[in-house]
Amino acid sequence: MFRTTNILRTPHCLRPCIHPPTRSFVHSLPRNLPRIRRIATEKSEFQSIPPTFQDQVTRSTEVESFGSRVRRPKIRNQVLFFIGGSVLAYSIAAAQTQVDTDYWSKRLVSVSHRWPLRPLTTEDMRKAQYLELGKYLQTQVNQLKDTLAEWPLALRNLFLSVYVQSAQSYLDAPEGRRLCWLICGVNTAVYLLWKIPRLGPLMTRSFTHHPLSGRSYTLLTSMFSHKSFIHLLANSMALASFGSAATHYFTLEQLKHREHQHEATAKWHFLAFFISAGLFSGLVSHVAACKVLFPRLVTQYTTSAVIKNSPAAAAISSTAAKTVTSSAPREILPSLGASGAIYAAVTVSALAFPDAQVSLIFPPFVSIPIQAGVGGLVLLDMVGIVRGWRMFDHYAHLGGAAFGAMYYMYGPQWWAFLRSQLSEHQQSPIRESSAS
Repeated sequence: MFRTTNILRTPHCLRPCIHPPTRSFVHSLPRNLPRIRRIATEKSEFQSIPPTFQDQVTRSTEVESFGSRVRRPKIRNQVLFFIGGSVLAYSIAAAQTQVDTDYWSKRLVSVSHRWPLRPLTTEDMRKAQYLELGKYLQTQVNQLKDTLAEWPLALRNLFLSVYVQSAQSYLDAPEGRRLCWLICGVNTAVYLLWKIPRLGPLMTRSFTHHPLSGRSYTLLTSMFSHKSFIHLLANSMALASFGSAATHYFTLEQLKHREHQHEATAKWHFLAFFISAGLFSGLVSHVAACKVLFPRLVTQYTTSAVIKNSPAAAAISSTAAKTVTSSAPREILPSLGASGAIYAAVTVSALAFPDAQVSLIFPPFVSIPIQAGVGGLVLLDMVGIVRGWRMFDHYAHLGGAAFGAMYYMYGPQWWAFLRSQLSEHQQSPIRESSAS
């Protein structure tokens, strides 16, 4: 039989087993190791104090931020595309102008014997082109009469009347306006392509310029792209008016300062100006999106994420926190349209003809000085940039206006320099062959 009674009666014999006389390792560790005890005390005191917002920001700097991980868009390729495209456009325009001038000079000398008696002028060549265009349109009318000979008399006369009136309007229009009408025709063709649903992705990719896409050629193609009919109509009306005025200014500058340098036509000059102005305005919009809007967008995303995920947001006032976290970051949108190039033509016209008047196409339908109108448009775009309006590409508008102002001051000299260099290059082989 077990002897439990004696064991229960002697509790002192169990005391060493139940309660050992020595302290445990955990209890004796701070006494034996004062340094560890001090560290443990400081740690407990540190954990008892809630971290501040500055401490959390300091700790988060060890992790790579969202802004540093985002790839920054580049502008080098777009700048090179603008420079190369502009130089190529002006080189081709100068060469084609020289070809047309040589053609009409030789033709007038060959058909008339009076030109050796006096020097040939630019006005003579342009009058000859006007007569040639009139003969061509008359030939088209005669051919149309033969084609419609079997039509009913009333329908044939109506069709011929409309065609003759259109042909006469085209003939009487200035050379610059005829060119602007052709540009508007190209814009209309691109607008009709937008209405084909199957071509939607292609048009968005190739006929709109998105600063974050990395593409450069869309700086050119987006100039002729209009997705809205109102946008197309407004730009076509402005281009037909101010494009003709800018072309007339180029003609006057050539007649005023370059009498010895004949120029049969100014349409190639304006076409190069239009393309370069469109590229420059698109480049200004691209640079602003990459260097101004994109960093703001990244900052807004980063700030919004930090405030939403930080426990220290409770220390901020509820009103301020709600304002920051609820503000949606701005979106970088693609751009399209010829507004930048048209702004350049408007600015050149305003500076070249300061006494001109323009009529408003909206109420109150009054006429105002052209410089006042251009100044109001520029001021409106500046306010749009400050206020963050996104309906129009205000940076492109200001870029076009700046290009027009610079071209008014230095453009005619630049064009004359290109023409003179091209003429010297063409005459040098003739001199070498005659000398040999």
